[in-house]
Amino acid sequence: MQAFDEMYASLPYEGSEVRAHYRRYAHWLVRQPVERMQARRAEAEVIFRRVGITFAVYGAKDEDGAGNERLIPFDLIPRIIPAQEWAHLQRGLVQRVTALNRFIHDVYHAQDILRAGVVPADLVLHNVQFRREMIGVQVPRDVYAHIAGIDIVRAANAQGEGEYYVLEDNLRVPSGVSYMLENRKMMMRLFPGLFNAHAVAPVAHYPDLLLETLRACAPTTSAEPTVVVLTPGMHNSAYFEHAFLAQQMGVELVEGQDLVVKDSFVYMRTTRGLQRVHVIYRRVDDDFLDPRVFRSDSILGCAGLMEAYQAGHVSICNAVGTGVADDKSVYPYVPEMVRFYLGEEPILNNVPTWICRNPEDLRYVLAHLPELVVKEVHGAGGYGMLIGPAATKAEIEDFRRALEADPARYIAQPTLSLSSCPTFVASGIAPRHIDLRPFVLSGREVQMVAGGLTRVALKEGSLVVNSSQGGGTKDTWVLGEEEEGAPC
Repeated sequence: MQAFDEMYASLPYEGSEVRAHYRRYAHWLVRQPVERMQARRAEAEVIFRRVGITFAVYGAKDEDGAGNERLIPFDLIPRIIPAQEWAHLQRGLVQRVTALNRFIHDVYHAQDILRAGVVPADLVLHNVQFRREMIGVQVPRDVYAHIAGIDIVRAANAQGEGEYYVLEDNLRVPSGVSYMLENRKMMMRLFPGLFNAHAVAPVAHYPDLLLETLRACAPTTSAEPTVVVLTPGMHNSAYFEHAFLAQQMGVELVEGQDLVVKDSFVYMRTTRGLQRVHVIYRRVDDDFLDPRVFRSDSILGCAGLMEAYQAGHVSICNAVGTGVADDKSVYPYVPEMVRFYLGEEPILNNVPTWICRNPEDLRYVLAHLPELVVKEVHGAGGYGMLIGPAATKAEIEDFRRALEADPARYIAQPTLSLSSCPTFVASGIAPRHIDLRPFVLSGREVQMVAGGLTRVALKEGSLVVNSSQGGGTKDTWVLGEEEEGAPC
C-alpha cells in the first residue's frame, strides 16, 4: 500500500522534497523554534476552552475517562490545497450534490431511477430512512439537501500520485462547519504573518452564504422569511455549533418547545407574542421532528410540524427524508445517479465498495475480512465498523458472526492508505492521516466556500479521524491562482 503525504514527496520527511504549493509555508516552518510552536498550541487550547468550542460524547463512548465535554484537538500545521486541485474538487462536488438532490426528488415523486433498475427499488423503498410521508410533497426549488457535508479522502493511485475519492455523503444534519470557521480565526490570530505571505481563500463568509441558501428555500409566499435554527438542546454533542451558527447568521436558536403550529402555520414563541417562522434549519433527526408523525415520545420537535411542512407553509432544511440518499448502502450507486440524471461522467470517484446484501459480494468480504473496512450502513461517528488490518482475530470473528447474521446492514471497502499531513505532536512533527469535509450549499445555486473541515487521526497509524474517537482538526488553506510556492 503506497503512502501519499500532502506536504512532502516521500516518507520519511528527512531529505524529502517539499511539494510546490507547500514550499512557502515549509520555509517558514523550519525557522520556528519548537518552544514557540508549543506555546502557540497551548494558547490555542486556552482560547478554545474560554470560548467554549467543545463537543460532547455520551456514555460508553467516553472511553478514556476524559469527561463528556471535550475540546477537539487543534493542530497548528494547515492542510494546503492548490487552486487547480480545489477547482477540480469543487466541480466534482457541485456535480455530485446536484445529482443527489435530483435523486431524492425522484424517489419521492416519479421514481424513474427505480423503474429503470439503476438503483434497486427495495434498497430505497424498504430503507429505514425512506419517509413515505414525503411522497408527492413539493419542496421549494426541488432542493432537499440544502447543506451537504461530503467526506473526501486522498490516497495514492497506481502511479503513486494522490487521488481524491468520496468516502461518504452526509445529507441529514451534517456538522463540523463551526470548527472550520473557528480554526481559521485561530490560525489568523496565532500566525497573522502567514496570511500576509499566502493568498489563502477566505471562509468567514460561510454564515452569509448559509443564510442566503436558507432564505432562498423559503415558501414562495414569504418576502422577508424568518429563519430559525432548531436544536435538540444544550446536551447535544454539536450544541456549540448550533448556537454559533444562529449567532453568526443573526437568527433565533430555538428548541421544540419554542415552536407551535396553528392552522398549519409554524410560529415561534417570543416575548412579544407569536411570530411566524418560514424556514427551520433543523439539527434534529427526522424521528424526533414531530411526535404526531414519527416518535410519539419525542420532546425535541413540535407537534403538527409535518402538517405545516406538507402544506408548504414552512421549509425544513435539510428536508425530511434526505437520509435515503446518504445511507451507506445507497452510496455505491451515486456515480450511476450522475450518469442517469445529468448525462455526465462522475468527476469524483467513489471508493470501491462491496454491498454485503449481494451474495457474491458477501462471499468476497467474508473471505477477506482481515484486509477490509466493514461499515454499518446506518453507522456514524466511526462506530459500528471493523478496520480489518488493525483488528484482532477475536474482533474479526465477532464481526464475521454479525455480518453473517444480517449482511444487509453492512458494506465493505478496501483499506485505503489515507494521505497524511505533517502534524505537531508530542514527539515533534510527524505524519498523521487526514480527510476533508467540504460543505456544499444548495439554494438558488450550488455554492461553497473554498475549504472545509480537515480532520486528523492523532494516534500514530490510525485511520479513524472522528473527534469522538480521538481525532483532531486542522485549518484548510485553498491557495489563490497567484500563489507560486516560492519561499517567503
